[in-house]
Amino acid sequence: MSEKELFKASNRPDGDLERVIIAAVDPSGPMESGAGASFDEDESLLELAELIRTVDGAVVGQVVQKRKKPDPTYYIGSGKAEEISVMCDGLDADTVVFDDELTPGQHAKLEEVIGRKVIDRTQVILDIFARRASTAEGKLQVELAQLEYLLPRLVGSREALSRLGGGIGTRGPGETKLETDRRVIRRRISDIKNKIEQVKSRRQIQRGRRRANELPVASLVGYTNAGKSSLMNLLTGSSVLVEDKLFATLDPTTRKLELPNKQEMLVTDTVGFIRKIPHHLIVAFRATLEETIEADMLIHVVDASSGFAQEQYDSVMEVLADLGAKDKPMVTVLNKSDRPDSAEGILKLSSAVPNPVVMSALTGEGLDRLMAEVMKVLSKRLVRIEAFMPYDEPMLREVEAHGDIILRDYVENGVKLVAEVESVLAARIAAKYPKNGGGRA
Repeated sequence: MSEKELFKASNRPDGDLERVIIAAVDPSGPMESGAGASFDEDESLLELAELIRTVDGAVVGQVVQKRKKPDPTYYIGSGKAEEISVMCDGLDADTVVFDDELTPGQHAKLEEVIGRKVIDRTQVILDIFARRASTAEGKLQVELAQLEYLLPRLVGSREALSRLGGGIGTRGPGETKLETDRRVIRRRISDIKNKIEQVKSRRQIQRGRRRANELPVASLVGYTNAGKSSLMNLLTGSSVLVEDKLFATLDPTTRKLELPNKQEMLVTDTVGFIRKIPHHLIVAFRATLEETIEADMLIHVVDASSGFAQEQYDSVMEVLADLGAKDKPMVTVLNKSDRPDSAEGILKLSSAVPNPVVMSALTGEGLDRLMAEVMKVLSKRLVRIEAFMPYDEPMLREVEAHGDIILRDYVENGVKLVAEVESVLAARIAAKYPKNGGGRA
């Protein structure tokens, strides 16, 4: 990554911001004279710089060491660690952030040699989540992830904690609770897990109510900052926070959408995914991610203007596979088509992704096509029924409100109709009117 790209990623005047050097190991092969990071590591470092910008840090330098695998003691070699120490003095850096999760031993050794605060990518992501969590549920999940990360790193307890100091990687809802010992932390972890289980139970009840109302659910998924919240606002007329920062959305938001065919559905905006997503976060946010697992369909939003659109698409698909949601019905949206730099990403992904929708959530271009694709997916969930129901039957109102009526005949005591409705409603009609034509055709 060039110095120009690096500081563009930070995109802030230095001022009083925490000055950061980023460091990584590139396993692509031995370092050649004058060679920089490989394509994959270049992408990862640009993303790390963006993460640091999100927590108000200023990237002032970078170090990449090419080696087949990280050093078990120092992550990078001891000589490179000493080089970083000298670099910190020259650039007046406060903090060194490593692009992979460090072991407790590596962390301690690096701080000893470098003489500055050392944190890793996981801590930066946890810091962002701590800032973004706005609900009690979100704060619980962040605190769980923080404590699970901290527990094995309590070397000498107070001594290790004193190294944290302030700034990036040290804030969060569990900040005062972090100054304690292993026993208390384990008890707190157990308590949080119990509370999250209660959240999970409440979510299951909420999903059950949605099922009872025959409203299908679509989850917006995608890489962080792909434009999911902008699309949510466009689809539903809501006002979900939209920022050009990573993880602007943390707590899931659900809104109702009426499709052009008058069918209603629910759309959920979920937390974005990212490369090298910490395991602690996947575990802690399992209750939130279940919104994705339990959805009837997924709308996968891809930032087509990103130079790494294909890699981000692949990363999301890997996480969906881990969650058991990869094979759900899916519509892929190649977003941000209004940007001039989106053409290459659109061309590349259009040949790799089945039937993608090219659109701009900002201008609304392509919205009609997206709606058509969503209706096409949902139409496969519908069941055709032939039924006779009295005029005062409440389910008749549900068919008229949510179903697609093909034929309707008003007779003396009620209505004969042929319609396509959600399978749950079809089963209820068949159960109540099994002998007069109710149920499936």
